[in-house]
Amino acid sequence: MTTIQNFDDFVKVHGLLLAASGIPESLYFQLFQKLSSEIFDGGNYFQIELCEEGRQRRLVFTSEFMAKEANVFLVDHAWTFRLPDGPKQLEEIPGLAERMAALMCVEGNPTGDLDEGTHDLNENGKQLNVEEILVEEIHKAKERGDEYVQWLELEELEIDDALLLSLDLPGRFPNLIALSLCGNNIKNVETLLDEITKLRNLRALWLNDNPVVSSCDHHMTHTIIQSFPKLEIFNSHFTGNYGDWALGYCGGICGKDNTSFQQSQHPLQSVTSLDLSNRNIRNLINKAFSPAQLPCLSYLNLRGNPLEENSVNDLLSVLKKLPSLNSLEVDIPGPLGGSAVEILESLPNLFLLNGVKASKIFDAEKHVVDSMLQPRLPEWTSDDSLVDRVLDAMWLYLMNYRLADEEKIDETSVWYVMDELGSALRHSDEPNFRVSPFLYMPDGNLSSAVSFSILWPVQDVQKGDECTRDFLFGIGEDKQRSARLTAWYHTPKNYFIKAYERYLQMLKEKHFTSPSTESSKVPSLLQSGGSLLRVYTDIPQVQEFLTRPEFLITNEPEDADIIWTSMQVDEDTKKAVGITDEQYINQFPYEACLVMKHHLAETVQKARGSPEWLQPTYNLEKHLTELIGDFCVRQRDGVDNLWILKPWNMARTIDTTITSNLSAIIRLMETGPKICQKYIERPALFRGKKFDLRYIVLVRSMNPLEIFLSDVFWVRLSNNAYSLDKHSLFEYETHFTVMNYRGRLNHMNTPEFVREFELEHQVKWVDIHQRIKNMIRSVFEAAAAVHQEMHSPKSRAMYGLDVMLDSSFRPKLLEVTYCPDCTRACTYDTISLFGDGGEVKARDFFNNVFGCLFLNETAKVTQL
Repeated sequence: MTTIQNFDDFVKVHGLLLAASGIPESLYFQLFQKLSSEIFDGGNYFQIELCEEGRQRRLVFTSEFMAKEANVFLVDHAWTFRLPDGPKQLEEIPGLAERMAALMCVEGNPTGDLDEGTHDLNENGKQLNVEEILVEEIHKAKERGDEYVQWLELEELEIDDALLLSLDLPGRFPNLIALSLCGNNIKNVETLLDEITKLRNLRALWLNDNPVVSSCDHHMTHTIIQSFPKLEIFNSHFTGNYGDWALGYCGGICGKDNTSFQQSQHPLQSVTSLDLSNRNIRNLINKAFSPAQLPCLSYLNLRGNPLEENSVNDLLSVLKKLPSLNSLEVDIPGPLGGSAVEILESLPNLFLLNGVKASKIFDAEKHVVDSMLQPRLPEWTSDDSLVDRVLDAMWLYLMNYRLADEEKIDETSVWYVMDELGSALRHSDEPNFRVSPFLYMPDGNLSSAVSFSILWPVQDVQKGDECTRDFLFGIGEDKQRSARLTAWYHTPKNYFIKAYERYLQMLKEKHFTSPSTESSKVPSLLQSGGSLLRVYTDIPQVQEFLTRPEFLITNEPEDADIIWTSMQVDEDTKKAVGITDEQYINQFPYEACLVMKHHLAETVQKARGSPEWLQPTYNLEKHLTELIGDFCVRQRDGVDNLWILKPWNMARTIDTTITSNLSAIIRLMETGPKICQKYIERPALFRGKKFDLRYIVLVRSMNPLEIFLSDVFWVRLSNNAYSLDKHSLFEYETHFTVMNYRGRLNHMNTPEFVREFELEHQVKWVDIHQRIKNMIRSVFEAAAAVHQEMHSPKSRAMYGLDVMLDSSFRPKLLEVTYCPDCTRACTYDTISLFGDGGEVKARDFFNNVFGCLFLNETAKVTQL
């Protein structure tokens, strides 16, 4: 190993890291100087500022100028951890939770708990009461030379039904055109209607955040709108009567200080910007909204409006005729269609669509674009502990890397939070800085490594510029960039929900007819008077326990009749080892459709759609959009939204995470390809603990389908009482059951478990077992139907099927495992619960397996 003495040593030791980081070679020497001397000089160039009303930080450049790639900065890591250790570190390391809470802006009171302090005050700084506000409004009207008050804002003044009546607003202000009573305590519908329907000239009425609104029905809304023929805005929504007044209000030319704008012949001709977002507009096209009335309109925001009374073509036609319109914001998909490109082709005069240049949209061929997305900001209540706040907010700040040396790559990723300076860098699609993790090894080896992040400018920056980075550097639309931005931004839910609904409909349309069960057509390998069957295996249990006289263990693969291996055997392996097409092998072609989690879900969905025994499952590399839509629908409907993320092809729950945080789901894609599956939140429990079942399936043939279920199956128990407490989601021994490799293994004999389970839940295991058998056959029927290339006359195989029961004792498929670990089957004697009901000796397990697969026997197995 080379201890770093000079720059040449630095480059020699870190050459691969430097190349992978993307740091320009011109900055290598400067980086070496700062690393070797631990120079953190970012404070001389940057300043951290609060933004988003104190709920986020941003980084501002404070020097006069810095050229592209002219400097490099070290950023320290404030917190480095592996996911399961996160909660414990926050609780036990002094000051860590407090520092992270401050860095993530979650240390104070929730925004909703803050006193906005927007009430009218008198000259002594005290809040005015209702009567004082009314007197003041009359006085202001007289000062302006108005004969009467036309606009009243009586908000958050604790006005109840009795006080509303006593104010006599219709008698004192008969010419009101706008009245806001937001945030009061008005409850009685009859009292409200009797009083306000006397105000016949109202154009706008706001009753938001009153109890009467939350308890009222469509009838009250209809009555109010019918009672006011001139009403154009009700509770911030446009009525069907909207016209010049409502458009003028949204265009900023009509308001409390300008109530007489309609006296001109063409009141809207000066409007250049019109924000109509979230106004519940159903019909955009009327006399007021027209090219003639809005000749100067250059910016229009139509987000959040259904516009269902207009066709796409009619809307595009009227927008195309607006002579000055060059910037449009609209939901995509939405009332103008589902493609940004198609909208721009229909409106060629647009320069900006949802804040993005038209040329950029055409170049990228984007269908969904939005640069005006609102950032996701941490949400919490005053009852949440600092630890809980940080665990929710951290996904907006975390970065990760994975350690590796010459021999192997680490199985789990390291997550980290940059220090206050680094964490203040916000996202931009066109950033002026780039950040990359870097391991500095002063002694020339991994054990001496210290992790930093390296920051350098990729554009020229001027004093006052906000410093940004691309959170998804190197990730384009081919890797679902727009959808992945949902981790940090509120992206258009409607787009994702519609994609999910289309996907769900496709699954519902699947129909599958199970093939009839045929009698055995696969002959025994051992013919009368034939020689012994030679078996090559690299599995110690088979070498030890395959003791039948019909089989002979051999150490040479090329001499074997049967290859029984834990390795995946492809064509290259066959050539290297000398395996021929005449030898039998314990795997089927393309069995990945069963044993890789994303392929398993895809296989079942192609054949059967969405059977009740398969939880909703998404391959995040292909169906992130649909997963986000499903998440949004569940969130909207207030139903369970806990998910489990599993790597495609990792065992022993490595890199497996349980979360209800959408940002976490998306960010966890960074550590490798995964499926996201709906978590079974209410499983059947045994003595208050979670469990699953491992079944052994033997496959003689895929066409015709000939499969058997071993009489030997076993239960796997978690060690802790089941809980959905937030912190418990990080506890392996609460939510997982595989204890062979970590945790404490508690084996329970299967017959004993079944007896106690039947007593605890008052159920019959025979009924549960039948449902499980039906499910298992359905899985293999799906594989045989979708992947006919699986069939091979020279294949026989054993698979492990992991099953969980929900609280209604319905089976749920967890996964299918190739060449499963059968240590328990070879260790513990048991009693067959089905079949002959006799004793099953552990030492005979593989004798029975090989007898079934190669000799056509059915001892200790059940054909499915």
